Amino acid sequence: MTTRRPTVVQVARRAGVSIASVSRVLNGKAARPDTTDRVRAAAAELGYLPDAAARSLKLGSGRQVTLAVDDIGNPVYSELMQGVVDGLSGSGARLSIASTGQEPSELSALVRNLSRGLADGLVISPLRRSSELLRSLVDSPIPVVVVGNLADAVPLDSVRIDSAGAVRLAYRHLQSMGAARIAFVGGPPDTAPGSARLTAFRQLAQHDDGRVLVTGSFTVRSGERAWNKLAALSKAERPDAVLAANDLLALGILRGALSAGVAVPEQLAVAGIDDITFARVFSPALTSVSLRSRERGRLAAELLQHRMSEPSAPPQMRTVTPRLVVRESTCRS
Repeated sequence: MTTRRPTVVQVARRAGVSIASVSRVLNGKAARPDTTDRVRAAAAELGYLPDAAARSLKLGSGRQVTLAVDDIGNPVYSELMQGVVDGLSGSGARLSIASTGQEPSELSALVRNLSRGLADGLVISPLRRSSELLRSLVDSPIPVVVVGNLADAVPLDSVRIDSAGAVRLAYRHLQSMGAARIAFVGGPPDTAPGSARLTAFRQLAQHDDGRVLVTGSFTVRSGERAWNKLAALSKAERPDAVLAANDLLALGILRGALSAGVAVPEQLAVAGIDDITFARVFSPALTSVSLRSRERGRLAAELLQHRMSEPSAPPQMRTVTPRLVVRESTCRS
């Protein structure tokens, strides 16, 4: 025996408002704040999920797509967003951005809320991936595409990147420039990129000493703090090159080194990962491994549109190959 899905009529009765008011709230139109709160609460209590196809017909050909990222201020996500816009071009879809914070529980809550009619599809790029989050993504009634590496058994469309390959490219380049004491400054090890890039460096360097630093965030400030620790090492232990887990960390290291009067790259070579815009305009310009964020966003949008049109199709995976971009921070002119 199947259980009938809750209806708009039931939501209206539970909220104590008209059916028209329920329709306005669930379709994102203007309504009184107290009405909006009551309708959303009633829909949540009843587990009401609007039919995506019917909703799209009401709103016209355009669908509502949400891009969910941990920190909208990170330039990587800005480029990812531009790629999603590229991929949705011509489809009539509207894009909204959700900055979720970094806790998987917050992301899980977002997925549940979007499933209640606030979006027709979701592109998500989570730094941390708990089992709860993965379950909510797999069980989501709206199509989901993950920008990031997932286990092959997870039945979701995804756009992946070879983080280990990115570390290898940067590390081998620093070696080719004559670096003998390469330090690594990583991000939070409980994040997917933080863990993957730290593991890759340790496999390459085959040591775990004072030149491997782990920071609490992928930020410029964390990079500056890491530089202070590296600068405090003895002359024999001090690195002649630093590979940072992302460009923001690398820019922090550059700022710290240059402020201390260290010549870059003559005394210290610095390389990052991501190839954000700031890497190109900083002086000296930063050598970085491009993870092609815009391309990943474009591919994610294309996968999402395919999933919307063919909901029963098997999950697809796209992989973007990293590319080394050599600039002044490692290459003497």
